[in-house]
Amino acid sequence: MTEHPSVLFTHGRFYSAADPRATAMLVRDGRIAWLGDAADAPAADRRVDLGGLLVTPAFVDAHLHATDTGLAFDGLDLTTVRSAAALLDRVAAFASTRPADGVVHGHGWDESTWADQTPPTAGELERAAGGRRVYLSQASVHSALVSASLLPAAEGTPGFDASGWVREQAHHAVRAVALGALTPAQRTAAQRTALTRAASMGIAAVHECGGPGTSSEADFASVLALSGEGLPLVYGYWGELGGAERARDLGAIGAAGDLYADGALGSRTASLRHPYHDGDHGAGEAFVTAEQAAEHLLDCMRAGVQGGFHAIGDAAIEAVLDGFALAAKQAGVDEVRAAGHRVEHVELIDKPMIARMVEFGVTASVQPVFDALWGGTGRMYAQRLGRDRALASNPIGTMHATGVPLAFGSDSPVTALDPWAVVVAAAAPTNPVHRMTIRSAFAASSRGGWRAARVDDAGVLAPGKRATFAVWETPGGVSGGLPVLLPDVDGVAPPRPVCRRTVLAGETIFEG
Repeated sequence: MTEHPSVLFTHGRFYSAADPRATAMLVRDGRIAWLGDAADAPAADRRVDLGGLLVTPAFVDAHLHATDTGLAFDGLDLTTVRSAAALLDRVAAFASTRPADGVVHGHGWDESTWADQTPPTAGELERAAGGRRVYLSQASVHSALVSASLLPAAEGTPGFDASGWVREQAHHAVRAVALGALTPAQRTAAQRTALTRAASMGIAAVHECGGPGTSSEADFASVLALSGEGLPLVYGYWGELGGAERARDLGAIGAAGDLYADGALGSRTASLRHPYHDGDHGAGEAFVTAEQAAEHLLDCMRAGVQGGFHAIGDAAIEAVLDGFALAAKQAGVDEVRAAGHRVEHVELIDKPMIARMVEFGVTASVQPVFDALWGGTGRMYAQRLGRDRALASNPIGTMHATGVPLAFGSDSPVTALDPWAVVVAAAAPTNPVHRMTIRSAFAASSRGGWRAARVDDAGVLAPGKRATFAVWETPGGVSGGLPVLLPDVDGVAPPRPVCRRTVLAGETIFEG
């Protein structure tokens, strides 16, 4: 036996362009050494009988917040709350189990789903929590409700509101206090919970998006330290304008991710070309100019890291792309393309801007489940934008058809860690004009995430590639090499695949 024994996975079905009929795969030294018919399989130190299960490349979640995700799993889930009174009841019940000097963390309330969209006040939260500090992030995590005892941390900063619903810098201030109240052990435990859950969903790598206003340097370092330790790989993106060298020093591969060019639609802080549809809220907030974007990209290229931005509204995306154009004038289009930059979310983008994404080789790191949750004509996008702009949002299939490189993620805890739901949302969007095939959506959810992190030897099952894959039970059946995911002609949705094993570079990180 060798120190790292070779393993033959046999009697499986393998989603592989290299050998679509393969029934066995040999893994040696973390790579796929052979793929083919089980009858022709070479010798191996160990055999694993898959019993007919499906094997696919593992998923990559291209936008994650590990600490918040872990806290959401173990904490106060407000995603199903449909009124202010119900929210206060949940807070009261949960707070009674928390230490009096701690912070009550909750996530997921979405007032756009309430009949009366008036949230509770800071004083009401304070009373419900028995005097404990309360931080409740809105579904977008770009605003929060906070209790009266936490609210002073934000006083005097942009986005402050005495009601307790804080945005922008005020939100960043109270968020820093709330997350800072965690001990290092609590923080690491939350991150481990998130990564363990990701592995159980067939996810072998995640892109952790940190930065000022999102997390701390200590938080970022903590999750990077867990990378690959029996858990998914963690690729770090530190979102600080002008922070290319700092990102590199922190171990990030990019000064990108949550580098805010604007806010979010749910909080009415995404930067739009035209005002919001629902009331006198203006056109959102812009945080980065084209000139700043260009200088940041050039800094990233000098430092040898990827650059990128969070940009949701069409005005923010336009400013960022103008920055790409300015950077290309100085460094050359080919150099900009070779740097592998990315933009997160990209929710309101038109065809001319899509063409510029292609021109500069920019990866769109997007979250198809945003559309599943908020798209169409009767939900949050329509409330904020009106019907026509809502239906034009998240044109993911159009970006794919035009040639924009795509990487899919969850933005967890904004949406759930559920990669097959991501595939379904991209293949069956609320506006069918923007749909893409299951195969293309799966590729963006797997190989697309590796490519966005500039990793070229993973994401497919082929000899010589990394042995990083997931094994699935498929109660809904298999079609075209992948699980059946979409409803039948009668509208009946098939049961979702169940992960039975996740393997990272030959090492099993989940088995169940």
